[in-house]
Amino acid sequence: MIELQGLTKRYGDKTAVDHLTFTVRPGVVTGFLGPNGAGKSTTMRMLLGLDSPTSGDVRIDGRRYAQLSEPLKHIGALLDAKAIHGGRTAYNHLLCIAQSNRIPSHRVGEVLETVGLTAVARKRSKGFSLGMGQRLGIAAALLGDPEILMFDEPVNGLDPEGIHWIRNLMKGLAAQGRTVFVSSHLMSEMALTAEHLIVIGRGRLLADTSMADFIEKNSRSYVRVRTPQPEQLMDVLTAAGHTVVTAGDGAFEITGTEAAQLGELAAQHQLVLHELSPQRASLEEAFMQLTAESVEYHAHGAVTPGGEPMPVAPGQPQWQPQPPPQPPGGPGQPPQPGGQQWGSQWRNPGSGKGR
Repeated sequence: MIELQGLTKRYGDKTAVDHLTFTVRPGVVTGFLGPNGAGKSTTMRMLLGLDSPTSGDVRIDGRRYAQLSEPLKHIGALLDAKAIHGGRTAYNHLLCIAQSNRIPSHRVGEVLETVGLTAVARKRSKGFSLGMGQRLGIAAALLGDPEILMFDEPVNGLDPEGIHWIRNLMKGLAAQGRTVFVSSHLMSEMALTAEHLIVIGRGRLLADTSMADFIEKNSRSYVRVRTPQPEQLMDVLTAAGHTVVTAGDGAFEITGTEAAQLGELAAQHQLVLHELSPQRASLEEAFMQLTAESVEYHAHGAVTPGGEPMPVAPGQPQWQPQPPPQPPGGPGQPPQPGGQQWGSQWRNPGSGKGR
């Protein structure tokens, strides 16, 4: 179990983590969400003793990380899959880690088999693809057979088969009663993996709830109804006290009730329904709704290569690039003497080479 109590981290006048208090419990996959700059990575680093908190406390099964004599047997983590000595083979990389925590060497072969890297165990990691490096980082996290596992962007670089594999791996670890804490920007994947969510914004706790409750509380859910008898259905729904919104395509949207109840009401009045479907927001929509005021980096306008504004969906941010630097004298003017360069089209007359 992971416990945070008033955890705070400041860098000068910048507060990266602001009095975070929450508990990550065993038996479920807990997702850790937040916009860029929300403080997720800083929080994870403090969990592992890589950064010291300004105030507050964090415990791993009741103890601080520094108090664990063989920490990999308690908590395994993947924070940066690129943090590998490229000259070492996959096997030797894991063997060095195992020896540092008195982990039997036979575990190296076992975790390589688990992550699917047995065939490249004797190859140097500098030749690994991003996905292979990610698998090696996951193997290192599993090496001590810990009860707590923490993953930061675990599906980064994995192909569809690899994503399916890591999803099932995390669910399987949680099913064994382990604590699984995972951070990701891929909302669609998190929706398929996590059962509980911790959401932060600008270093502060925004939500600590189940996946289902999070989506329900931070989005609009309704039942969509379509009928060839719209006027009669509208009268029936209004008489029953339902608030009805007419959609642009002629369907009705009704909130505050279940689809089954609406179907029974229509049947009682012998009304034909061509559609009766509950509509629920995705995790991404609920996340965007909750964190709208906590986003630190906003984009502002997009343009095509020809300079025309790009169409953007309503409510979505826009991005506007800065104009490129112009040579002295303005666009289309030749460069000034002295070899000042303003892009690949200008050449240094002194060297005969483009810069």
